[in-house]
Amino acid sequence: MRTGEDQGTWRNNTRFTFKTWTGQHTELGALTTYTETHVNFGNSANSRDSPQNYDFNSGLALASAWVELGGLRVGKDGSAFDTFVSYAGNVLDSMLIRSAGFDTNVAQYYFDAGNGISTVISLEQGSGSAGTIDSYIPHVVAGLKYTQGWGSITGVAAYDSNYEALAGKIRVDVAVTNQLSLFGLFGYGSNGSLNEDSNGAIANHVRGSYKIWNGQWAFWAGATYEFDEKTSFNFQVSSDQLKNSGLAANVVYMVVPGFTVTAEVDYDHYGNFGVGPADPTTVKGTSKPNSVGGILRFQRSF
Repeated sequence: MRTGEDQGTWRNNTRFTFKTWTGQHTELGALTTYTETHVNFGNSANSRDSPQNYDFNSGLALASAWVELGGLRVGKDGSAFDTFVSYAGNVLDSMLIRSAGFDTNVAQYYFDAGNGISTVISLEQGSGSAGTIDSYIPHVVAGLKYTQGWGSITGVAAYDSNYEALAGKIRVDVAVTNQLSLFGLFGYGSNGSLNEDSNGAIANHVRGSYKIWNGQWAFWAGATYEFDEKTSFNFQVSSDQLKNSGLAANVVYMVVPGFTVTAEVDYDHYGNFGVGPADPTTVKGTSKPNSVGGILRFQRSF
């Protein structure tokens, strides 16, 4: 078990992202393709029993590769459970209370009904040993969005065919002024038939493909304030049913067009999902219930 002592250090990661777009008009609508490939290089620390630090190259990672004709998209992409409702706030670290799950092969259809109403239906393969479908029945995601000048309301629901579980998220975005925008996101999921133990009790920590947060519910809320065309401030608070919570705040500064620097401070509180051995003198049996860290990111886009 980790006590927090091993995490008292800093790590770095370098990423190169290569994106391609193509597009043309056809008699059946716009025909587009998109690919996104990542190459990462960083450093990692093993456990306390084997405390060496070493550099590693993760190789190529294909994040997206799809073709779309009209509203029909086929290929590899993020799950519509995440992409349609968006990825919470504009912060870098949201790993304690995660809102987004996985990339997957998809066959999905987007439809814009006009007047600010749009929908999506997505058949998905899933990802990983427990998430990839194990029968002819795919995972199914459906979403509905209403967008106006003041902001938007988005709802999305997912059925996990492996766990026979349901999950949903609803998001509200509000443009308060030209500089200030707010958002709130709430997620709820059933634990599914495969999450019961021998006594029939539900294990909250088992997540499945779509309910990736701990417990049955979780929420995320935050704000973005643009001071000027170069500088913005982002804030996010999140929590779940098991009393885990997180705070993140950052400042994004565009040094010159195409080059931005982001400085972020993060605070995590571990409730029933801790990082250390049981200790009756601490909160909920964790020896390190709180952690503070930061991220400094340099990004060049062109």
